[in-house]
Amino acid sequence: MRDIWTIREGIINDRDVDLDRWFRAEVAATTPGPARAQQEPIDATGLTGERCLELFHAQAASRHLDLAARRLTREGHGYYSIGSSGHESNVAVAAALRVTDPALLHYRSGAFFVHRARQVPGLDPILDVMRGVAAAATDPISGGRHKVFGNKPAHIIPQTSTIASHLPRAVGLAFALERATQLRLETEWPRDSVVVCSFGDASANHSTAAGAINAAIHTAHQGVPMPILFVCEDNGLGISVPTPRTWIEQAYGSRPGLAYFDADGADLPAALATATAAADYVRAQRKPAFLRLRTVRLLGHAGSDVESAYRRPADIAADLRRDPVTATGRLLVTTGVATPEAIISRYDEIAEQVAEAAETARHEPKLGSAAEVMAPLAPARSALVRIDALRTGPMSPPLGATTAHAGSPDSAQRVPEATASPALTVPPDTSEPAGATQPAPASAALAADAIPGSRSVSQSSPANWSVPPDAASGEPLTLAQAVNQTLAQLLERDPDVLVFGEDVGRKGGVYGVTKGLQQKFGVRRVFDTLLDEQSVLGTALGAGLAGFVPIPEIQYLAYVHNAEDQLRGEAATLSFFSGGRYRNPVVARIAGLAYQKGFGGHFHNDNSLAALRDIPGLVIAAPARADDAAAMLRTCVSAARVDGRVCVFLEPIALYHTRDLHHDGDGGWLAPISAVPHAEIGRARAHGTGSDLTIVSFANGVPMSLRVARRLAARGVHARVLDLRWLAPLPVPDLLDHARATGRVLIADETRRSGGVSEAVSAVLLDAGFDGRLARVTSADSFVPLGPAASTVLLDESAIEAAALALLTTGVGPARGAVPPSDRTC
Repeated sequence: MRDIWTIREGIINDRDVDLDRWFRAEVAATTPGPARAQQEPIDATGLTGERCLELFHAQAASRHLDLAARRLTREGHGYYSIGSSGHESNVAVAAALRVTDPALLHYRSGAFFVHRARQVPGLDPILDVMRGVAAAATDPISGGRHKVFGNKPAHIIPQTSTIASHLPRAVGLAFALERATQLRLETEWPRDSVVVCSFGDASANHSTAAGAINAAIHTAHQGVPMPILFVCEDNGLGISVPTPRTWIEQAYGSRPGLAYFDADGADLPAALATATAAADYVRAQRKPAFLRLRTVRLLGHAGSDVESAYRRPADIAADLRRDPVTATGRLLVTTGVATPEAIISRYDEIAEQVAEAAETARHEPKLGSAAEVMAPLAPARSALVRIDALRTGPMSPPLGATTAHAGSPDSAQRVPEATASPALTVPPDTSEPAGATQPAPASAALAADAIPGSRSVSQSSPANWSVPPDAASGEPLTLAQAVNQTLAQLLERDPDVLVFGEDVGRKGGVYGVTKGLQQKFGVRRVFDTLLDEQSVLGTALGAGLAGFVPIPEIQYLAYVHNAEDQLRGEAATLSFFSGGRYRNPVVARIAGLAYQKGFGGHFHNDNSLAALRDIPGLVIAAPARADDAAAMLRTCVSAARVDGRVCVFLEPIALYHTRDLHHDGDGGWLAPISAVPHAEIGRARAHGTGSDLTIVSFANGVPMSLRVARRLAARGVHARVLDLRWLAPLPVPDLLDHARATGRVLIADETRRSGGVSEAVSAVLLDAGFDGRLARVTSADSFVPLGPAASTVLLDESAIEAAALALLTTGVGPARGAVPPSDRTC
């Protein structure tokens, strides 16, 4: 082969490689082989000339898309230049799979995308990619929100660029496809589908990738089907950091339970044969496999990357000699399928198609308003959600009667119509209108103004409570019993519900909240997972795509931060980056907040919610009492099913087994789960009608505030307590109305002062022009220590009462902890 450094006109310069000239020069200089019919095989693998031309078309199209994206960016009309050049051999993976195999792709998957989409009638992958590059609102997957490889008819699920974060979802989808088959539920994919998930060699080192691959092997080791093909496109670089040449094989080539395949991306026939063998293995064995596809990275990491700043010229030149597009062009010439002139002519024709698509895309409209941008984030069809939440019978049509599923916008078709039966008639909205209070609580002890005197709540040990009786009896329950009973009702009613997490099965949960569910509904619907929060949430994300409404449990709030990106970077973004074409219905139950007695420390008493509250579209439910917990859990499940919402259901551990409110034995914190039929997202609950003060709180703060309100009543001060219930979205209309009703607001916030819920509540009131007195009292900006020291940093009743009295007399409420006086008011 000629020395590329001697080619005139600068095939290599200081910024990138002129791939177009290199391709033309190399193909033109190739000696043609004897002519052969396109239907004939060109080598021992059986690849025909005709099929090789088809694969070359996808490779060349991907290359020209890269070059056009860089041109558009230079001209100010393109906004994404991470290309696929050097990775075009992933077309072999596309060719080895079926169009109906769900694909979660690496961001250098241009050739895979083009080849897969060309097999679906009516799709134009070239124009679609250029629309994504130009951020055109006509982009059929993201609608101009991001350049992603995704297409619903082609079964390509769009992924973000977060490193390896899509692997847990892919594992979850592979698991869920098989679980749906076992439960005789239909999904939009054939039962023998293979899930393909591609990523780079640098991503293979990420803990998320290592955990996901481990989860796949762990699952298969237990005899559970796991039909997933991991494709590591190994170009030897993580931006500028090299990956040792033998590292991927050493790390993954000899893992028990993981079939390993290796292919040279510069040899298309061999790559296709290896990819086919890998895909066939997974399809037949229903076990995971790992394909290392050796690639090169051309044109740098992205358009702004100057490779010459950190790579030797000789290394760049060596990669150029392994250009897969040039290799396939030369293969077609040397095997006699086409002449050099014919290959270059075909290459130019593809370039013209890409240029026309780029010209079209650059002139198409962009998203023009925040409303347009945010449209897919948080659909809210509250009437349909209410119908589904109050439904007593099976879905109509039942799950399995249609290919619409919870991960699809068409899933709303499964929500029963109001006319289906008398039981499904749309009920009146039981949430109070803005400014009013809800019906009186089941226990008179909850009315803050009603009974004088108070004492601390009493708790029973988790070991001393039993699975609750049938809710139809109306017997008052604890919060833990209410969650247990509601989960049982949902599992009984809806075959699409799965409950899983660490210790939720045989043990019934650390606090007994899922006790008895596995025995009643079986290990296929209520099951334990390995100890890895990323895999727990990834299983949920994949199950949601497959049509389930997954209810995963994270044992403690502090543990969710190990896997927060599965909520922030994956679950919450899927609808956004797919224009609502894909959603991630999930209700993540998380035991959290503080005030546990006898079992303390930060990791079991975390009171930090800031990392969750700013995730766009995420619903955060924080019930305080049994009846609210039941209604809010039903609402979250229905919102997930109907609107594809991602919900965090935060369960206050310290209230799990609380029975009493004011004194031992009063049963004031028990309630039948039928007491609140429905709890609409973003609606608060008011306790009392006091006109002197509104105490705003949630979760553990609600019973504390009710006891404080009772003590204030003994002083002649009449306070109402507003339970926010929903921390995202906040119940803004209710909050404003109850604030204006008294003109004085005290926010009793058990989270930290910085980044806590009270900051957002204060901002809502001030932004709305509330001009009454306002103060907040919070926990300190501290981790929660072990033992009695916890009380020094946590919000307590005495602090609430002192702040209330200060607000009533001076308009200023004292802050919790060592906060300068100037910072004590909002």
